[in-house]
Amino acid sequence: MKIYTRTGDSGTTGLFGGPRVAKDDSRIEAYGTVDELNASLGIIRAAIDLQTQQPCDESVQCGLSALDAKIVQVQHELFSIGAELASPHPDQFDLRVIGQPHIQRMEEWIDTAERDLPPLKQFILPGGSMVASQIHYSRAVCRRAERRVISLADAVQSETPISDSVIIYLNRLSDWLFVASRWVNQIAAVPEQIWEKP
Repeated sequence: MKIYTRTGDSGTTGLFGGPRVAKDDSRIEAYGTVDELNASLGIIRAAIDLQTQQPCDESVQCGLSALDAKIVQVQHELFSIGAELASPHPDQFDLRVIGQPHIQRMEEWIDTAERDLPPLKQFILPGGSMVASQIHYSRAVCRRAERRVISLADAVQSETPISDSVIIYLNRLSDWLFVASRWVNQIAAVPEQIWEKP
């Protein structure tokens, strides 16, 4: 299979089981941003790999390895979300994969991580360790993906609706990424920087 097909040279692309649309169509924006989110998670995994190659406490190594495994799981799920969003007829192709069990598991991850964290009483600046900073960036991309999917849901409301589970999943994912960034800074003994009003 060739990488270049020349079929998109006119600024259009084919939907999965659907027509050709402009490359800036709201559906392409939605699954394209989910793809960008997935790529940013790959950067987190690379940062984790670099971090675990450095001498560090065994509990930090174990914590980052467990985080890496969760991120891989999320990457697979985002790929499925992208496939669902790429089709105007996801039910016809059995593409609706993400549901309540995935959302519930994400909530359990959030609850588990938060038990180890001090209560957040003020806004914090994105940053800290390299891994935590990358997670913060992915959180921001996740929020944008959520906005793009909501825009798509509004645009196709009278056709085949976008699954509520996809929107909820992305919302929980951004929450988990925020908590994960705090958790990574904590295990790396990097203090959070509190926002100060200029």
